[in-house]
Amino acid sequence: MSDIHIRIEGRAGRITLTREAALNALSYDMCMSIDAALKAWAKDDQVALVIFDAAGDKAFCAGGDIAELYETGTKGDFAYGRTFWRDEYRMNARIFEYPKPVVSFLQGFTMGGGVGIGCHGTHRVVGDTSKLSMPECGIGLVPDVGGSLLLALAPGRLGEYLGTTGYRMNAGDALHAGFADLYLPEDQWPGVIAEMEQSGEVTALEAAAHPAPDSALAAMQPDIDACFAGESLTDILTVLRGRDDAFATDSLKALSRGAPLSLATTVEMIHRLRGSTTTMRKALDLEYRYTYRAMEKGDFLEGVRALLIDKDKSPKWQHEIGAVPTVAVSQMLTPLGPNALTFEEE
Repeated sequence: MSDIHIRIEGRAGRITLTREAALNALSYDMCMSIDAALKAWAKDDQVALVIFDAAGDKAFCAGGDIAELYETGTKGDFAYGRTFWRDEYRMNARIFEYPKPVVSFLQGFTMGGGVGIGCHGTHRVVGDTSKLSMPECGIGLVPDVGGSLLLALAPGRLGEYLGTTGYRMNAGDALHAGFADLYLPEDQWPGVIAEMEQSGEVTALEAAAHPAPDSALAAMQPDIDACFAGESLTDILTVLRGRDDAFATDSLKALSRGAPLSLATTVEMIHRLRGSTTTMRKALDLEYRYTYRAMEKGDFLEGVRALLIDKDKSPKWQHEIGAVPTVAVSQMLTPLGPNALTFEEE
């Protein structure tokens, strides 16, 4: 079976991830197939809306397929990764800027690269199995695929918290944080999809939506806002270490799993992006500055080795948490000049 099933059903362009055994992890070819379909459908009058979904009940998309990135990077070939991220980010921007409704159904895990295709559309649907997160710091990256924009736009200091701890949001949390729009029990998804295919309208989906479930994240918001408001990662750590409660203990444990350079850079990125002039393209440009350098200058290869290859979960990071030089963060986010991310103008 192919890793992705792209077709037109009635008035809907349908993109179904079918790489179920790999939790629908995105390969480069899958990204390029999605991008090509979106480009074609934008000009196709038969297609009134686009629907993303995925096979299986464990995951919509558990992230990008990083096996090839690791294999090439460890051989000193950084070009493949840079090409992967560049073209993936262009596809993420296309979804965000798409001229037609884009509906996504996010069951199970939606992590990293899955957020990049599932959380930039106009109608993002979650159900009772939904678990959304941006766990990139754990492998020496930063929240990317446009996720940094979602984090910057999240209420209060949720962006810093979600981006550095990798907290897994359920349906209620995702709605509260702005990563989703609608809650609908998953047994109702096929019927609603069929109606949208026939009508080319999202009205059936909007009419079927249920009230948002409770959100533990919303209940934690006062603690998050109090502890994650610092100007830097060091400030955040200082506040957390000065508290003697379960929230601080849990947060420090979560932060201890991330690459210190990634954590510090994530905080800086969110601060730079938070504001009225922020756009998806600005966010992706900033992310690409980091990922372009992630193999050569960052902790990405070591993070993948420790977590996914050797699985010893004992990465040897470049820096100690709380002792990341400011200049190291600045260097990872320095403009790329002629290698900067560009976008097609249509």
